[in-house]
Amino acid sequence: MKNYESLVEALNDLKQRGYTAEFESLQICLYCGDLDIRLNPEEFTVDETYRFEGDSNPDDNSIVYAITSNTGVKGTLVDAYGAYSANLSFDMARKLHSHNSIYVE
Repeated sequence: MKNYESLVEALNDLKQRGYTAEFESLQICLYCGDLDIRLNPEEFTVDETYRFEGDSNPDDNSIVYAITSNTGVKGTLVDAYGAYSANLSFDMARKLHSHNSIYVE
């Protein structure tokens, strides 16, 4: 896995590597509005994760997931972590958090 200086750098590189879909987390699935697809936990894999923590603002904590669906759609999911993370079902949280992340300060 790569080591990125910022969330923007990570997203730009992942997009260049084919992770072009933009997912958002719903309680029980991931959703991509541009492609109008929903992915349940068993329908995707987490390829890479990167966690970022802002120096000046403790509320600026985020994590980016590089995701590939079982049908080959590749995309990213950006979420907060800690107290500000999305309200996910147990299965969705387990799926997303089962991959080791690289921590970036």
